[in-house]
Amino acid sequence: MSNFAPPAELSKDFISIGKAKAANTAARLFVLGILAGVFIGFAAHVATTVATGDWPILGLQKFFIGGVFTFGLMLVVIPGAELFTGNHLMTIAQFNKDITLGRMLRNWILVFAGNLVGSIALAWMIASGSGLLDGAVGATAINIAYGKISAGGDAHNFMFFWRAIGCNWLVCLAIMMAVASKDITGKILGIFFPITAFVVAGFEHCVANMYFIPAGILAKSSAAAVAASGKSADMLASLNWSSMWTGNLLVVTAGNLVGGALLCGGIYWWVFVRGTTKPAEIVAVEQASKAA
Repeated sequence: MSNFAPPAELSKDFISIGKAKAANTAARLFVLGILAGVFIGFAAHVATTVATGDWPILGLQKFFIGGVFTFGLMLVVIPGAELFTGNHLMTIAQFNKDITLGRMLRNWILVFAGNLVGSIALAWMIASGSGLLDGAVGATAINIAYGKISAGGDAHNFMFFWRAIGCNWLVCLAIMMAVASKDITGKILGIFFPITAFVVAGFEHCVANMYFIPAGILAKSSAAAVAASGKSADMLASLNWSSMWTGNLLVVTAGNLVGGALLCGGIYWWVFVRGTTKPAEIVAVEQASKAA
């Protein structure tokens, strides 16, 4: 027996996955969303630490930053949590009419809110209580966050939109590869390479940014971090809770939706699922007719 699911079988597996996610309770979705925000935040903090300091080979530093970031999605997929960007693959079930648009959007809204709460809570814990964002690492957090807000207006937002498309295309492919594998090693490898690729490429992930930007905002409370960051007072003032949304999260979330829900979930539904299975509503009607 093969230790992985081939593409057609894998794509159809996401119908049952989507149905289970649509049927989950609001409380469970929110709590599991918080967990995913924390897990991605753990990975983002480690990536921030690895990014601190000058490396002799820039590409090698980016590879290690991407490599350590991968464990965030491993925690989401293997122990289990609900990640907004990964749940864009629910479009496979929705396009096949096995779940309603309303149930899919309900999942996305609850999970997005949970991811946001978990990410900001972890950033607050690390910045306020641990002392880990004082000094050089805090300066890196400020510089990362500042680089993610819209300092360049519409052109910046348009650029980040395309980066976000590429990001969640790879994230959803990583999830598909992890689901395809039937052993833990395959799941880890399936996640490692696409996630490393999106980080090294410089793509934008809204849930990761739910940690990165708040961490930078909160690190501004450390005088040592501010001094080491080299940012002017005006630059620091522009890094705030408002610019987190207007300069990054709104446009990155939109790009992630296109990359995950349409270019990954939509295409795989069209190629491998469309016309090969009966939607749940048709099956229910047929079963009711037989019973009558």
